[in-house]
Amino acid sequence: MSARLIVLIVLLCAWLAPAQAHKPSDSYLALSVQGSRIEGQWDIALRDLDFAIGLDGNGDGALTWDEVSARHAAIAAHALQRLQVSTAQGACSLLAGEQLIDHHTDGAYSVLRFTATCPGSSAPASLEIGYTLFADLDPQHKGLLKLTHDGVTQTAIFDPDSPRQRLSLASPSRLAQFGAYVKHGIWHIWIGTDHILFLLSLLLPAVLLHDLTPDEKGRGRTLRVRPQSLPLGLKDAFIDVLKVVTAFTLAHSITLTLASLSLVSLPSRWVESAIAASVVLAALNNLFPLFRGKRPVAAFVFGLIHGFGFASVLRDLGLPQSSLVSSLFGFNAGVEIGQLAIVAVFLPLAWRLRKSWLYRQLFTWGSLVIALVAVIWLVERIADIKLIS
Repeated sequence: MSARLIVLIVLLCAWLAPAQAHKPSDSYLALSVQGSRIEGQWDIALRDLDFAIGLDGNGDGALTWDEVSARHAAIAAHALQRLQVSTAQGACSLLAGEQLIDHHTDGAYSVLRFTATCPGSSAPASLEIGYTLFADLDPQHKGLLKLTHDGVTQTAIFDPDSPRQRLSLASPSRLAQFGAYVKHGIWHIWIGTDHILFLLSLLLPAVLLHDLTPDEKGRGRTLRVRPQSLPLGLKDAFIDVLKVVTAFTLAHSITLTLASLSLVSLPSRWVESAIAASVVLAALNNLFPLFRGKRPVAAFVFGLIHGFGFASVLRDLGLPQSSLVSSLFGFNAGVEIGQLAIVAVFLPLAWRLRKSWLYRQLFTWGSLVIALVAVIWLVERIADIKLIS
């Protein structure tokens, strides 16, 4: 049974390889209310649209502008049929405008601009929005909404479980905006496959002792992992995890703040490539002593890189100028809550299994699979290609 479980875990890790490392299916919906008229922009991933309605006309696996533009009418129809905007006076009529192409951290997106004309001549007090894009195809899909009115920005997340929401156009309280960005931060860390694998790579050794001993054939020194002994108790494992997580938190908080405030800017392609490289190194450190007992230092250095990755979602959502500091702090707090939730699940389970053959095999083979998955991501991001569709 243990061997079967290991095989299942390894296959599950391998399944992650073709996934976009930073986030699964998301779309970005921006609405700007101007009286009874609403200007909208909807960024939808081309890979999702291709799966839903077919964009690749010649079936060669590569999308061209001609292929996408030939399907503009179909894109607009498919999207706007799955978006409803209404006020207390009734439903708003949606009219598609121009369509463009833009690039987010996880690939190319169709940019659909549209207008919504609502009943009445004055600005509505609230909007009710229904969002069902890809609800029948992908239960994990999320729609990230940014609603702007009189210089005030609100955000919301739509998914198949919460497809309809009512948003007041009155200025939201700072506490409400803080809570919304906490939710965004939690969601971002939970869908960030590369962040999760990086964290797990650093957590796996926490309940094990690592010894460097000569190998049996005398060809050098190799890493031997043995079950932890009594002197290294749960308290020691907790302190080890605390050091790693604290270092990672401090580092990514610094760069998240700098990048979100536009004080430092790095090309997203190279940031994502560096994040993939950090996952490779963190996983390989479990097999070879690259950091030699300095995992908190490594977590801090790599955390600086991951902070730029966290900031990318804030650039898509936008930070409300009226409560910039509290929203930024809320997002960062959400990231930490999501991260600590992973630790809270992992550490007790790892502690209970630490002396088992299962955990030692998971430590070795799990680290190897994580490294291989991250290598695929690294090559894809550096070369800007897709190795696995």
